[in-house]
Amino acid sequence: MNVACAGEAIRADSLVKEVVECHPQTIPIFARHGLQCVGCLISRFHTISDSAREYALKLEPLLSDLNRAVR
Repeated sequence: MNVACAGEAIRADSLVKEVVECHPQTIPIFARHGLQCVGCLISRFHTISDSAREYALKLEPLLSDLNRAVR
């Protein structure tokens, strides 16, 4: 089962595509952090950690904002 949809917290190893599909309210969070992940073909393979690293972002603030959006 998709962890992002199972009511569990979004983690560093959660796939971006699954997070967005299960929690569309996270789309503005990705955009606010400057990530162009929504609709990206690689999003089904990239984790939150991969995306943060790719965009040179600190992981913890991104995870915090994403989890706050799904609560």
